[in-house]
Amino acid sequence: MLHIKRRQHFSLRLYSTVAFVGLITGGFMFYHATKPTLSSSPASILGDAAQAPSPPKPTLKHVESKMMIVGDVFWGRYINDWSMKSDQKYAYPFQRLSEFDRDSYDAWINDMECPITNNPKVSSREEDTTLSFDCSPAYLEEAKKWFTVMTLANNHTDNQGGEKGLVETRQHLESSGIQYFGTFDPEDYENVCDVIAMPARIMMSDSTIKKASLPMTWCGYHGVFKTPTEASINLIRRYARVMPVVAMPHSGAEYKAEPDTIKTAFYRSLVDAGADVVIGDHPHWVQSSEAYKGHLIMYSLGNFIFDQQFNTEVTRSAVLSMTVSLKATDNPDIEKWMELGEVCKTYHDTCLEQAEKQALKKLSVQYHFSVAGSDNSSKLVKKSTPEQLMAIKNRLRWDSTVKGLAGQSSAE
Repeated sequence: MLHIKRRQHFSLRLYSTVAFVGLITGGFMFYHATKPTLSSSPASILGDAAQAPSPPKPTLKHVESKMMIVGDVFWGRYINDWSMKSDQKYAYPFQRLSEFDRDSYDAWINDMECPITNNPKVSSREEDTTLSFDCSPAYLEEAKKWFTVMTLANNHTDNQGGEKGLVETRQHLESSGIQYFGTFDPEDYENVCDVIAMPARIMMSDSTIKKASLPMTWCGYHGVFKTPTEASINLIRRYARVMPVVAMPHSGAEYKAEPDTIKTAFYRSLVDAGADVVIGDHPHWVQSSEAYKGHLIMYSLGNFIFDQQFNTEVTRSAVLSMTVSLKATDNPDIEKWMELGEVCKTYHDTCLEQAEKQALKKLSVQYHFSVAGSDNSSKLVKKSTPEQLMAIKNRLRWDSTVKGLAGQSSAE
């Protein structure tokens, strides 16, 4: 009996093991028969609701460029003497420019009232007597840290051999990566205006910001000895049909607080020809401003970096902050304009022709202006005091000008 029981127990264990193995094998076969394959779509497994939508591609919302525009700049004559006597050497004239918060601007623009050549330099006394200026290119290593664009349309860029000195000046600026426009001859129609690639920022719909280049036309007019002709002024019209235009004339009587009627008529004619903004120089004093047909005219910003020290008028200047804004909703061709901007960085580029060939719609631009002040007494340019700024704004009649700006322009 004992032998029989053991055999029965063994048989029961054997049958249980076989049954368990059968269950495992059957379950394994059922899983493989019903499991999803690699080619199964998410919808077939979890349903259509499980499909995650692709995130939308960021789109361009608007473009903005903030610029600081200053008056006469020059590092020859006595500025060079002061620089060479200082520990700063070629950095001397620029050492306090950080007070103007360069990093908050995309570009700085000035009136470079001096040819930049390697010609042998004469003494400051002789330069003062002849008023024939010459600036060393050795300063450009420092200057390029601050300035993006320079106008060469004035009565001194011909001081070193006329066209020869001007060509050398352009070469030095190009080597330094500084863009430029204008010439000493307003009837040299090939060189009055040029399309400049203004550094700008693109704001995207996902809040990212990209760097870009905004095509803008800048026209320089030297009008010290004679008013530019109607043909010269009308050069603006072709550019103004497709893009923003800023004119920087250089004319009028020196050391005067107000422009004369000849200068006023000339500057207003630039607006009539299509300039959005007119910013003047030459008198070495701050002069009044006005809103003409809703457009800003600054008759003279005054001296920014200059060696004149004989009174308060020549040691102060107005500093114009100009923000250019373009909404994508107002500019259907804005992406094409941004692509074009990358090829507008060279002098005599084909940007205007390309814009016309592509039939790009004219850019719709909003301008916003504000005014600061500079003081270069004690031989160094620096930010003005609140009292000095108030005097500068009073000379500009800034409050009245602000009220006259309308439509595409605003100011504070």
